[in-house]
Order: sequence, then structure tokens, then C-alpha cells
Amino acid sequence: MSDDGRVSDDGRTSHDGRTSDDILQMRNITKTFPGVKALEDVSLSVRRGEIHAICGENGAGKSTLMKVLSGVYPAGSYDGEIYLDGERVEFRSINDSEARGVVIIHQELALVPYLSIAENIFLGNERVGTALIDWNQTNAQAAELLERVGLRENPVTPVGQLGVGKQQLVEIAKAMSKNVRLLILDEPTAALNDQDSEHLLGLLRQFQQQGITSIMISHKLNEIADIADSTTIIRDGKTIETMDMSAPDATQDRIIRGMVGRDLSQRYPEHESHPGEEVFRIEDWTVLHPTQAGRVVIDSAALSVRAGEIVGLAGLMGAGRTELAMSVFGHSYGKVVSGRAFMHGREARVRTVQEAIDNGIAYATEDRKRYGLNLIEDIKRNVSAAALGKLAKGGWVNGHEEIAVAERYRQSLNIKTPSVMAVVGKLSGGNQQKVVLSKWLYTDPELLILDEPTRGIDVGAKFEIYTIINALADAGKAVLVISSELPELLGICDRIYTLAFGRITGVLPRQDANQERLMALMTQEKEKELVS
Repeated sequence: MSDDGRVSDDGRTSHDGRTSDDILQMRNITKTFPGVKALEDVSLSVRRGEIHAICGENGAGKSTLMKVLSGVYPAGSYDGEIYLDGERVEFRSINDSEARGVVIIHQELALVPYLSIAENIFLGNERVGTALIDWNQTNAQAAELLERVGLRENPVTPVGQLGVGKQQLVEIAKAMSKNVRLLILDEPTAALNDQDSEHLLGLLRQFQQQGITSIMISHKLNEIADIADSTTIIRDGKTIETMDMSAPDATQDRIIRGMVGRDLSQRYPEHESHPGEEVFRIEDWTVLHPTQAGRVVIDSAALSVRAGEIVGLAGLMGAGRTELAMSVFGHSYGKVVSGRAFMHGREARVRTVQEAIDNGIAYATEDRKRYGLNLIEDIKRNVSAAALGKLAKGGWVNGHEEIAVAERYRQSLNIKTPSVMAVVGKLSGGNQQKVVLSKWLYTDPELLILDEPTRGIDVGAKFEIYTIINALADAGKAVLVISSELPELLGICDRIYTLAFGRITGVLPRQDANQERLMALMTQEKEKELVS
């Protein structure tokens, strides 16, 4: 062992307790933002070659800790120490951490859609010849990296033409180009379907065999149980515990208890449904692709939702779930939309978003950051955005009433922030989702369409969202929930429609539904007789 405390090649333990089995040690990390202590004395140890999961509720400090590690928050902006391979390091930029083989892939992918795959992979790390970029070398090396991550795409393909699953693989290929030794992934499967998620997790196992250590932040406890060697739980900016996932007591319930500070014996709140009269119905609903002439995205769909009823819509990626919802909400998707929509048995005009809102329809998008919220505005402006007319008189918005309305929703939906003047972009995912719900609840809708309402939020916040959905149904609202998670639909819905290849293939009441029956309906190509 050297005099400066670094671990020698043949030593097992340094004088301060670090071992040569640890590739990373973060000790007593404290990070403070104005008025908020995001991290307080957080410590993390990661063994060489393992897959290490980090769990915690939204806002617990997980991403902040990884930004400290990767140099996004540079040395000097936090207290504590970081050791890599037994040597204390101080990263002042991402370039510093990447030079040591530490690469982070953020939840919001950092790709340029108009550049090619190869250009994105080597952006900032260009393959230069005598004086110019060597495009032959760039594309050839990109092709090798794409093969390594199992992505069969031409390196010159613009990234914007790829789905989110393939874009995630481009990000990983980009990390591989930097000789990564410690790969950090922040919610890597949050926006992926089951097939893409399984492929990505398989890659992590391959990298592990190649000696690459991975740290994965995730809310998907089943994935963590399947792939992680160790799991560290963070709650309210503090380390709760690190558990060996091979231990018999390393259960999902234990992880949840550590994350939320209490038992969640039921993942879904108890709810007794009392559906009333039909609120909404579509018949022969057909939607054509906005740019590909003649391509039918939704084919003669029919569904209904009653007052006080929670109806689910299940389908594989590309089945047309979001396209159906957006087309109902003021023809927000599709070049040609045909069919009939009814509210309370009367045909309704929903050709524009305003007409949809006027008819009592609200749509909470699956992409809250891009389409659901103004991230640079405060909570009160976001809550009032869809119904400003209720606050306006003589062309002026009543600012005092706007604050009062937002404050009412802040309290009733338990939005965790001290003030409605807080900027929405700085809230956790769960609290952002509550702001989206507040915005649409203020329009006083009769039909609320929720597209992936719990995507990217933790189990504690999910339970709160489910409770809100139940309360809406109890208040007589008709609720249509779109979700990629079949257990979620089975846990909260009264009936579940299935969608495959743009066609409604079945509808099952909760008591007759299970994952196997739903999956069978989600993969069949021809419409069967619907179950009432």
C-alpha cells in the first residue's frame, strides 16, 4: 500500500478500510441547493464487476448522487470524498470522469436527432484524420459498436428515425466508445417495452462478463431483483442500507419499506367500484398516419367508459394506444380521423382540442416533460393553463385566485413543495405528474384519459396516484388508463380493453382478466367477439 492511502495491487485493504474489491467508494457526500439539502452524508460502495442498483422515491437524491460522481456537479460544489480504484478523485467536469472510464447515461437521452448514429456516438470524440473527420473510420467503428450492443442499424441513419429503445442502445454504444469501466444508467428502461428492457438488461450481463461495472437507478423492482448483485436504498437524501441481493431476506417488500419508510402490504389501494351511466363512447373510430399516406393506425375501434368506472387500455408498443387517445382528444394525432364520439349518448364534436375540453374530455399525456408541462414556469401557471377562462375577467387573469386554485390542488394532491411558486422543472417525477393531474382536474372533466400515469415514478408516489384515480372514480368521473404495465391495469381497472395492430381485440372485466389472457389478446391480429 502506498503512503497516500491508495490500494496496492497485491493488497486487500487500505488503512481507512477500503478494499481492492471496491471499484468505487463515495463517502459522506453532502450536496445542498438553495434552501434544499439534496444529499446528507450519503455513502456508497460498489464492488468491481458487479451490477449495483440504486433505489429510492422520486426526489430521494439518486440522480443527484450520480451527477456528483460523474462531474456534472463538479468537485467543490459538494462535501465528501470519492475514491476510484482506491485513489481519491475530484472530477471537475464530465470530461474528467470519462477520462477515468466513468460514463453516465441520463434518463433524458442526450442525442441530436438530426445527426446520424455514428455522428452521435463520436460527438465530442470525433475520429479525425490529417485535419478533417475521417468518415470511413467513424462509420466503421460505429458499426462495430452497434454490433456490440446488438443494434442492427446503418450508422448513417439519423437518430431521430429510431425508436426510444434503439436510441438507448445508441447511448450505450456511445459509452462503449469511451472505454467505459464504470457505467451509470439512470432509469434506463423507464420508457422501454418489455422486449427492449430485456435486451438492455441482457447487455448489462454481457458487460459484467467483460469486466464492466454498472450502476443502475431504477424504479422497476422486478428488474432489480432479476439483475442486481447489490442494492443501495436512499430516502430523503440519506443512505438507508445496502443489501446483498443473493440474501434470502433481500425481497421487494424490504426494498419498498426502505424506500418509503413504511410497509406497502398492498401495491394497489382497495377500491370498490360502482359504475353508473355511460359517459363516453366511440364507434368505428379510424385514424390514418399523419405522414404515411393510406396507413391505418387505428382501425374501426369501439370502446365505452361509464361514470365512476376505471377502464384500462392494454397493448404492446406500436399497437396504437397513445394514437387512439390523442385522436380522441381533439384529433391531436392523425391526418384523417373518422368515426363517431358520444358524450352521455349524444354525438360530440371533438375535432379540436378546445372542442374536446368543452365536451368534458381531458388527456394527461405519457410525456409530461415535453407535452404536459411548461417546465420553466411555476406550479400555479401550469395548473391554470388549460382553463384560464375560469380565472379571467375582462381579459385579465385574477392572479390571487390563480394562486388560491393552485394551492388547493397542492394540498389535496399532496404535491411536495412549500410553494406553488416553485418551478415545475425542479420537481420530482411524481410531483410533476400530480401537477399534470391538477391542470386537467381544474378543467372539471367528465372523461379523464391518463396515458402512462405512473411512468418513471416510484412505488410510494404510484400508490398516491392510484388513490387519486380511485377518488376521481368515486366522484363520478369516467377514467381511461393506458399503461404498459399489465399488473397496474389489473390492480386498478374495472374493465380492460386490448389493442393489437390498431384494432380492439377484446375487453375483459377485472375478475376474468389475468396477464396471460391479456397478452393473448394483445398479440392476436383478428378481432374476436368482445366479452361484455
